[in-house]
Amino acid sequence: MKPRATVTTDPDRTADGADVPAGGGHGDGEGKDGSGGRTGRSRAIGTGRIRTPKSRPAEAGPQLNGITWRQRLYRDRTLVLMTVPAIALLLIFNYIPLLGNIVAFQDYDVYDLGITGSPFVGFDNFTRIFEDYRFWEVLVNTLVIFVTQLVLFFPIPIAIALLLNTIMSARVRAWVQAVVYLPHFFSWVLVVTVFQQMFGGAGLVAQWLREHGHEGFDLMTNPGFFKFLVSAQAVWKDAGWGVIVFLAALAAVNTDLYEAAAVDGAGRWRRMWHVTLPALRPVIALLLVLRVGSALNLDFEQILLQRDQVGAGASEILDTYIWWTGIKTGDFGYAAAAGVFKGLFSVAMVLGANKVAHMLGEQGVYSKK
Repeated sequence: MKPRATVTTDPDRTADGADVPAGGGHGDGEGKDGSGGRTGRSRAIGTGRIRTPKSRPAEAGPQLNGITWRQRLYRDRTLVLMTVPAIALLLIFNYIPLLGNIVAFQDYDVYDLGITGSPFVGFDNFTRIFEDYRFWEVLVNTLVIFVTQLVLFFPIPIAIALLLNTIMSARVRAWVQAVVYLPHFFSWVLVVTVFQQMFGGAGLVAQWLREHGHEGFDLMTNPGFFKFLVSAQAVWKDAGWGVIVFLAALAAVNTDLYEAAAVDGAGRWRRMWHVTLPALRPVIALLLVLRVGSALNLDFEQILLQRDQVGAGASEILDTYIWWTGIKTGDFGYAAAAGVFKGLFSVAMVLGANKVAHMLGEQGVYSKK
Protein backbone atom coordinates (compact mmCIF):
# COMPACT_ATOMS: atom_id res chain seq x y z
CA MET A 1 0.00 0.00 0.00
CA LYS A 2 1.52 3.28 -1.11
CA PRO A 3 1.83 6.06 1.44
CA ARG A 4 -0.34 9.11 0.91
CA ALA A 5 1.18 12.32 -0.30
CA THR A 6 1.60 14.93 2.38
CA VAL A 7 0.73 18.59 1.83
CA THR A 8 3.54 21.06 2.29
CA THR A 9 3.17 24.79 2.76
CA ASP A 10 6.68 25.59 1.63
CA PRO A 11 6.41 26.96 -1.92
CA ASP A 12 9.94 25.86 -2.76
CA ARG A 13 9.87 22.26 -1.52
CA THR A 14 7.89 19.19 -2.54
CA ALA A 15 6.24 16.69 -0.30
CA ASP A 16 9.31 14.46 -0.17
CA GLY A 17 11.64 17.33 0.68
CA ALA A 18 13.13 17.87 -2.76
CA ASP A 19 13.74 21.41 -3.90
CA VAL A 20 11.61 22.83 -6.68
CA PRO A 21 13.38 24.90 -9.31
CA ALA A 22 12.55 28.58 -9.25
CA GLY A 23 9.83 29.50 -11.64
CA GLY A 24 8.74 25.89 -12.18
CA GLY A 25 7.66 22.83 -10.24
CA HIS A 26 4.86 20.38 -10.43
CA GLY A 27 1.50 21.90 -11.13
CA ASP A 28 2.84 25.39 -11.99
CA GLY A 29 5.23 24.85 -14.85
CA GLU A 30 5.18 22.45 -17.71
CA GLY A 31 4.27 18.81 -17.05
CA LYS A 32 6.52 15.91 -17.91
CA ASP A 33 4.63 15.46 -21.13
CA GLY A 34 5.46 18.99 -22.15
CA SER A 35 1.83 19.94 -22.55
CA GLY A 36 2.15 22.95 -20.27
CA GLY A 37 -0.86 21.84 -18.24
CA ARG A 38 -1.27 20.01 -14.99
CA THR A 39 -0.45 16.31 -15.21
CA GLY A 40 -2.63 15.18 -12.38
CA ARG A 41 -4.92 16.40 -9.64
CA SER A 42 -3.09 14.46 -6.95
CA ARG A 43 0.19 16.02 -8.02
CA ALA A 44 -1.33 19.49 -7.80
CA ILE A 45 -2.69 18.66 -4.37
CA GLY A 46 0.58 17.21 -3.24
CA THR A 47 2.51 20.28 -4.19
CA GLY A 48 -0.15 22.92 -3.51
CA ARG A 49 0.96 26.35 -2.31
CA ILE A 50 -0.65 28.67 0.19
CA ARG A 51 -0.46 32.07 -1.37
CA THR A 52 -0.07 35.03 0.99
CA PRO A 53 -1.08 38.53 -0.09
CA LYS A 54 1.81 40.74 -0.93
CA SER A 55 2.44 43.38 1.73
CA ARG A 56 2.10 46.99 0.62
CA PRO A 57 5.34 48.95 0.72
CA ALA A 58 5.61 51.04 3.88
CA GLU A 59 5.33 54.75 3.22
CA ALA A 60 8.19 56.91 4.30
CA GLY A 61 7.78 59.18 7.29
CA PRO A 62 6.16 58.82 10.72
CA GLN A 63 2.51 57.91 10.92
CA LEU A 64 0.11 60.36 12.60
CA ASN A 65 -3.40 59.01 13.05
CA GLY A 66 -2.94 56.66 10.14
CA ILE A 67 -1.50 59.25 7.71
CA THR A 68 1.98 60.59 7.15
CA TRP A 69 3.00 64.11 8.04
CA ARG A 70 3.26 64.92 4.32
CA GLN A 71 -0.35 63.91 3.79
CA ARG A 72 -1.42 65.90 6.82
CA LEU A 73 0.51 68.93 5.56
CA TYR A 74 -1.20 68.68 2.19
CA ARG A 75 -4.59 68.24 3.82
CA ASP A 76 -4.14 71.30 6.06
CA ARG A 77 -2.37 73.43 3.45
CA THR A 78 -4.97 76.19 3.71
CA LEU A 79 -4.54 76.53 7.46
CA VAL A 80 -0.78 76.46 7.07
CA LEU A 81 -0.90 79.29 4.55
CA MET A 82 -3.05 81.32 6.95
CA THR A 83 -0.35 81.04 9.63
CA VAL A 84 2.48 82.16 7.33
CA PRO A 85 1.97 85.94 7.91
CA ALA A 86 1.87 85.46 11.69
CA ILE A 87 5.02 83.31 11.60
CA ALA A 88 6.75 85.90 9.41
CA LEU A 89 5.90 88.70 11.84
CA LEU A 90 7.09 86.57 14.75
CA LEU A 91 10.40 85.89 13.04
CA ILE A 92 10.96 89.49 11.98
CA PHE A 93 10.06 91.23 15.24
CA ASN A 94 10.82 88.56 17.88
CA TYR A 95 13.45 86.07 16.79
CA ILE A 96 15.68 87.87 14.31
CA PRO A 97 16.29 90.74 16.80
CA LEU A 98 17.64 88.12 19.24
CA LEU A 99 20.80 88.12 17.11
CA GLY A 100 21.42 91.62 18.44
CA ASN A 101 22.18 90.14 21.87
CA ILE A 102 25.73 89.79 20.63
CA VAL A 103 26.08 93.44 21.66
CA ALA A 104 26.08 92.24 25.29
CA PHE A 105 29.48 90.66 24.65
CA GLN A 106 30.99 93.66 22.84
CA ASP A 107 32.29 97.11 23.59
CA TYR A 108 29.63 98.33 21.24
CA ASP A 109 30.13 101.54 19.28
CA VAL A 110 26.90 102.39 17.52
CA TYR A 111 28.29 105.35 15.56
CA ASP A 112 31.65 104.27 14.10
CA LEU A 113 32.26 100.53 14.41
CA GLY A 114 28.83 98.93 14.53
CA ILE A 115 28.15 95.30 15.39
CA THR A 116 30.68 93.87 12.95
CA GLY A 117 33.52 96.18 13.98
CA SER A 118 33.03 96.49 17.74
CA PRO A 119 35.57 94.46 19.76
CA PHE A 120 34.47 91.52 21.85
CA VAL A 121 34.94 91.87 25.61
CA GLY A 122 33.48 88.53 26.73
CA PHE A 123 31.53 88.71 29.98
CA ASP A 124 32.89 92.11 31.05
CA ASN A 125 29.48 93.77 30.70
CA PHE A 126 27.89 91.11 32.90
CA THR A 127 30.66 91.58 35.47
CA ARG A 128 29.87 95.29 35.56
CA ILE A 129 26.21 94.49 36.18
CA PHE A 130 26.88 92.11 39.05
CA GLU A 131 29.30 94.56 40.66
CA ASP A 132 26.87 97.48 40.42
CA TYR A 133 25.06 97.76 43.76
CA ARG A 134 22.51 100.08 42.19
CA PHE A 135 21.47 97.31 39.81
CA TRP A 136 20.62 94.99 42.71
CA GLU A 137 18.67 97.75 44.47
CA VAL A 138 16.62 98.28 41.31
CA LEU A 139 16.08 94.52 40.95
CA VAL A 140 14.76 94.25 44.51
CA ASN A 141 12.51 97.29 43.99
CA THR A 142 11.14 95.72 40.80
CA LEU A 143 10.31 92.49 42.61
CA VAL A 144 8.66 94.40 45.49
CA ILE A 145 6.39 96.27 43.08
CA PHE A 146 5.60 93.02 41.28
CA VAL A 147 4.66 91.17 44.48
CA THR A 148 2.46 94.11 45.53
CA GLN A 149 0.65 94.04 42.20
CA LEU A 150 0.35 90.26 42.33
CA VAL A 151 -1.27 90.32 45.78
CA LEU A 152 -3.54 93.31 45.18
CA PHE A 153 -4.31 92.98 41.49
CA PHE A 154 -4.54 89.27 40.68
CA PRO A 155 -7.50 88.33 42.97
CA ILE A 156 -9.66 91.28 41.90
CA PRO A 157 -10.58 90.01 38.38
CA ILE A 158 -11.50 86.66 39.94
CA ALA A 159 -13.76 88.34 42.48
CA ILE A 160 -15.44 90.52 39.83
CA ALA A 161 -15.97 87.50 37.57
CA LEU A 162 -17.58 85.55 40.41
CA LEU A 163 -19.80 88.51 41.20
CA LEU A 164 -20.89 88.94 37.60
CA ASN A 165 -21.52 85.22 37.29
CA THR A 166 -24.15 85.43 40.05
CA ILE A 167 -26.08 88.23 38.31
CA MET A 168 -29.10 86.72 36.61
CA SER A 169 -29.85 89.66 34.31
CA ALA A 170 -27.80 89.36 31.12
CA ARG A 171 -28.28 93.06 30.37
CA VAL A 172 -26.89 94.18 33.73
CA ARG A 173 -24.00 91.72 33.41
CA ALA A 174 -23.09 93.01 29.96
CA TRP A 175 -23.29 96.65 31.10
CA VAL A 176 -21.03 96.11 34.13
CA GLN A 177 -18.57 94.10 32.06
CA ALA A 178 -18.37 96.86 29.43
CA VAL A 179 -17.78 99.55 32.08
CA VAL A 180 -15.05 97.51 33.77
CA TYR A 181 -13.37 96.63 30.48
CA LEU A 182 -13.40 100.16 29.00
CA PRO A 183 -10.22 101.46 30.76
CA HIS A 184 -8.22 98.67 29.12
CA PHE A 185 -8.26 100.74 25.91
CA PHE A 186 -6.87 103.86 27.62
CA SER A 187 -3.22 104.73 27.25
CA TRP A 188 -1.03 105.05 30.32
CA VAL A 189 -0.80 108.79 29.71
CA LEU A 190 -4.56 109.08 30.14
CA VAL A 191 -4.61 106.76 33.16
CA VAL A 192 -1.88 108.73 34.97
CA THR A 193 -3.66 111.98 34.11
CA VAL A 194 -6.95 110.72 35.56
CA PHE A 195 -5.24 109.67 38.80
CA GLN A 196 -3.43 113.01 38.95
CA GLN A 197 -6.73 114.86 38.68
CA MET A 198 -8.25 112.67 41.38
CA PHE A 199 -5.46 112.08 43.93
CA GLY A 200 -2.91 114.81 43.19
CA GLY A 201 -2.22 117.81 45.39
CA ALA A 202 -4.72 119.86 43.40
CA GLY A 203 -7.00 116.91 42.69
CA LEU A 204 -10.69 116.55 43.45
CA VAL A 205 -10.20 114.53 46.64
CA ALA A 206 -7.67 116.99 48.12
CA GLN A 207 -9.85 119.99 47.26
CA TRP A 208 -12.93 118.37 48.79
CA LEU A 209 -11.02 117.69 52.02
CA ARG A 210 -9.81 121.30 52.20
CA GLU A 211 -13.30 122.61 51.64
CA HIS A 212 -14.50 120.59 54.63
CA GLY A 213 -11.74 121.76 56.95
CA HIS A 214 -9.29 118.88 56.55
CA GLU A 215 -5.72 118.87 55.38
CA GLY A 216 -5.25 117.82 51.80
CA PHE A 217 -2.78 115.25 50.53
CA ASP A 218 -0.87 114.38 47.37
CA LEU A 219 -0.63 110.64 46.73
CA MET A 220 1.05 111.15 43.38
CA THR A 221 4.27 112.43 44.96
CA ASN A 222 4.41 110.11 47.99
CA PRO A 223 7.36 107.70 47.57
CA GLY A 224 6.13 105.29 50.24
CA PHE A 225 2.74 104.97 48.58
CA PHE A 226 4.09 104.55 45.04
CA LYS A 227 3.89 100.75 44.82
CA PHE A 228 0.26 100.85 45.95
CA LEU A 229 -0.46 103.67 43.51
CA VAL A 230 0.82 101.77 40.47
CA SER A 231 -1.08 98.68 41.66
CA ALA A 232 -4.31 100.69 41.83
CA GLN A 233 -3.67 102.05 38.34
CA ALA A 234 -3.09 98.51 37.02
CA VAL A 235 -6.31 97.30 38.65
CA TRP A 236 -8.36 100.13 37.14
CA LYS A 237 -6.87 99.66 33.67
CA ASP A 238 -6.49 95.89 33.23
CA ALA A 239 -8.92 94.20 35.60
CA GLY A 240 -11.58 94.08 32.90
CA TRP A 241 -9.41 91.96 30.63
CA GLY A 242 -8.91 89.41 33.38
CA VAL A 243 -12.65 89.38 34.05
CA ILE A 244 -13.31 88.30 30.46
CA VAL A 245 -10.85 85.41 30.79
CA PHE A 246 -12.40 84.11 34.00
CA LEU A 247 -15.96 84.57 32.74
CA ALA A 248 -15.06 82.44 29.73
CA ALA A 249 -13.80 79.75 32.09
CA LEU A 250 -16.97 79.97 34.18
CA ALA A 251 -19.14 79.59 31.08
CA ALA A 252 -17.63 76.14 30.53
CA VAL A 253 -18.69 74.86 33.97
CA ASN A 254 -21.44 72.24 33.77
CA THR A 255 -24.62 73.66 35.31
CA ASP A 256 -25.63 70.18 36.45
CA LEU A 257 -22.93 70.44 39.10
CA TYR A 258 -24.62 73.49 40.61
CA GLU A 259 -27.99 71.77 40.53
CA ALA A 260 -26.60 68.64 42.16
CA ALA A 261 -24.90 70.72 44.85
CA ALA A 262 -28.13 72.64 45.50
CA VAL A 263 -30.07 69.37 45.82
CA ASP A 264 -27.51 68.18 48.37
CA GLY A 265 -28.22 71.31 50.43
CA ALA A 266 -25.18 73.40 49.47
CA GLY A 267 -25.73 77.13 49.71
CA ARG A 268 -24.33 79.81 47.42
CA TRP A 269 -20.97 80.00 49.22
CA ARG A 270 -20.63 76.22 49.30
CA ARG A 271 -21.37 76.00 45.58
CA MET A 272 -18.79 78.68 44.85
CA TRP A 273 -16.14 76.98 47.02
CA HIS A 274 -16.70 73.41 45.85
CA VAL A 275 -17.81 73.92 42.22
CA THR A 276 -16.79 77.33 40.86
CA LEU A 277 -13.31 77.73 42.27
CA PRO A 278 -12.18 74.18 41.35
CA ALA A 279 -13.33 74.88 37.79
CA LEU A 280 -11.20 78.06 37.75
CA ARG A 281 -8.08 76.42 39.16
CA PRO A 282 -6.49 75.49 35.80
CA VAL A 283 -7.00 79.01 34.42
CA ILE A 284 -5.77 80.61 37.63
CA ALA A 285 -2.65 78.43 37.60
CA LEU A 286 -1.91 79.24 33.96
CA LEU A 287 -2.34 83.01 34.37
CA LEU A 288 -0.34 82.95 37.58
CA VAL A 289 2.57 81.19 35.89
CA LEU A 290 2.51 83.71 33.04
CA ARG A 291 2.28 86.57 35.50
CA VAL A 292 5.28 85.31 37.45
CA GLY A 293 7.21 84.99 34.20
CA SER A 294 6.73 88.71 33.57
CA ALA A 295 7.90 89.68 37.08
CA LEU A 296 10.64 91.93 35.66
CA ASN A 297 8.48 93.18 32.80
CA LEU A 298 6.41 95.85 34.50
CA ASP A 299 4.81 98.60 32.43
CA PHE A 300 7.70 100.78 31.33
CA GLU A 301 5.56 103.71 30.21
CA GLN A 302 3.54 103.77 33.44
CA ILE A 303 6.65 103.97 35.62
CA LEU A 304 8.53 106.39 33.38
CA LEU A 305 5.67 108.90 33.40
CA GLN A 306 5.76 109.06 37.22
CA ARG A 307 9.48 108.59 37.81
CA ASP A 308 10.31 112.24 38.35
CA GLN A 309 7.36 112.86 40.70
CA VAL A 310 8.42 110.37 43.39
CA GLY A 311 12.12 110.04 42.62
CA ALA A 312 14.22 107.23 41.20
CA GLY A 313 14.72 105.63 44.60
CA ALA A 314 11.08 104.56 44.89
CA SER A 315 10.04 104.21 41.25
CA GLU A 316 13.08 102.81 39.48
CA ILE A 317 12.49 99.41 37.91
CA LEU A 318 14.77 97.31 35.76
CA ASP A 319 13.44 98.63 32.44
CA THR A 320 13.76 102.30 33.38
CA TYR A 321 17.21 101.64 34.86
CA ILE A 322 18.37 100.01 31.63
CA TRP A 323 16.96 102.90 29.65
CA TRP A 324 18.57 105.53 31.86
CA THR A 325 22.05 104.04 32.44
CA GLY A 326 22.38 102.13 29.21
CA ILE A 327 20.55 103.62 26.28
CA LYS A 328 20.38 107.28 27.35
CA THR A 329 24.10 107.42 28.15
CA GLY A 330 25.07 105.39 25.09
CA ASP A 331 26.36 102.33 26.98
CA PHE A 332 24.55 99.83 24.79
CA GLY A 333 26.69 96.87 25.84
CA TYR A 334 25.69 97.35 29.48
CA ALA A 335 22.01 97.71 28.52
CA ALA A 336 22.13 94.58 26.33
CA ALA A 337 23.75 92.55 29.12
CA ALA A 338 21.05 93.69 31.54
CA GLY A 339 18.41 92.69 29.00
CA VAL A 340 19.92 89.21 28.59
CA PHE A 341 19.97 88.81 32.37
CA LYS A 342 16.33 89.87 32.52
CA GLY A 343 15.34 87.30 29.88
CA LEU A 344 17.16 84.43 31.58
CA PHE A 345 15.70 85.40 34.96
CA SER A 346 12.17 85.45 33.49
CA VAL A 347 12.63 82.01 31.92
CA ALA A 348 13.81 80.64 35.28
CA MET A 349 10.77 82.18 36.98
CA VAL A 350 8.40 80.58 34.45
CA LEU A 351 9.99 77.15 34.85
CA GLY A 352 9.90 77.43 38.63
CA ALA A 353 6.28 78.59 38.73
CA ASN A 354 5.30 75.84 36.29
CA LYS A 355 7.01 73.27 38.51
CA VAL A 356 4.97 74.51 41.47
CA ALA A 357 1.81 74.22 39.35
CA HIS A 358 2.68 70.59 38.58
CA MET A 359 3.21 69.90 42.27
CA LEU A 360 -0.28 71.28 42.94
CA GLY A 361 -1.76 68.99 40.29
CA GLU A 362 -2.29 71.62 37.59
CA GLN A 363 -1.03 71.64 34.02
CA GLY A 364 0.47 75.13 33.94
CA VAL A 365 2.04 76.31 30.70
CA TYR A 366 2.89 72.79 29.54
CA SER A 367 1.82 69.39 30.80
CA LYS A 368 4.12 67.14 32.78
CA LYS A 369 5.07 63.97 30.92
